[in-house]
Order: sequence, then C-alpha cells, then structure tokens
Amino acid sequence: MANAVHCLSPFTSLSHKLQTLSLNNCSTHPHLSFSSTLSHTSLFSRGRLSVSSIEKHNRFSVVCEAATRKKADSAVKRARQAEKHRLYNKARKSEVRTRIKKVLEALEVLKKKTDPQPEEVLPVEKLIAEAYSVIDKAVTVGSLHRNTGARRKSRLARRKKAVEIHHGWYTPSPAMTAA
Repeated sequence: MANAVHCLSPFTSLSHKLQTLSLNNCSTHPHLSFSSTLSHTSLFSRGRLSVSSIEKHNRFSVVCEAATRKKADSAVKRARQAEKHRLYNKARKSEVRTRIKKVLEALEVLKKKTDPQPEEVLPVEKLIAEAYSVIDKAVTVGSLHRNTGARRKSRLARRKKAVEIHHGWYTPSPAMTAA
C-alpha cells in the first residue's frame, strides 16, 4: 500500500479535483493496486479518473483517463428545449413536404390528361396557394431558411407554368425563350 501511495505522488495535485480514483490492471503490478474515494469536490467533482499501467521498453508508464462530469443544469435545459424544437420543426417540414407532394401529383394528373380545360387548373392553384401559405409560415417561424422557402415556391410555380405551356394555355414571350 505504501508503494501505491508513492506511485500516486504525481497525482496528488489532482486529488482535490477528483471524487473517484481507481487503478486498473492490478493483477500484473500489485504495487499499483489501489482504489480510494476522495471526498474533495471541485471542477471534476462528478468525474472519474481511471489510471492503468503500460509496460514499454522495460519501463512502466501510467495512463490517466478522465470521464466527463455531469452536465450543468442550463445545458440540460437547452437539450430539453432543442429536442422540443426539433420535433416541432420536424412536423412543420413534414407538412411542407406533404403540401408540395399534393401539388406535384395534381400537376402530373393535369399534364397527363388528353383534353383538359383551362378551368381545371383552378383546384391546382388553390393547392399551390395552400402550399405557399405553409411554406411562408415555416419560414416565419424559423423551421425553414428563407432561401429554401423561396426555392420551393419557385419550383412549384415553374412546374405549374410547364403544365400550362404543355397544354397551350400559356405562351412565353420571345424574350423569355431567348434567355
């Protein structure tokens, strides 16, 4: 036991920062078999230090590993809030994707029709307006970046315009076709 305390002399400066100190691999080096609980509390009061010996070039080295301590109360609260916001944002993004998917499906059905009427685009325009509203709300709340919202709205508008061009309900101006 005296040898173990003597071997730990370099670690006595750490003792005021640690609560638990344990030495591993004590079967091969009995002078390093030592386990003690320290009553000091400080920076690493809930941490754990594990010390084990390694034989290298006929010399013994001591390896120390310190485990992380308990999170601060503010960090626990932030983790709780982050999880709540993650679930909220996930629901918003899912709703945005669902609305976009409905619009795209309606546009595909309209594009595949052989003889559609121009009035048949009105229900699709209503779906697009609902999708725009959901996207704008997600951007306002912060679930989506504003550029992402703008890009998704632009894609819907381009798809609608492509269907209108396909059926001849819209003819682009010559300046747009040159660009």
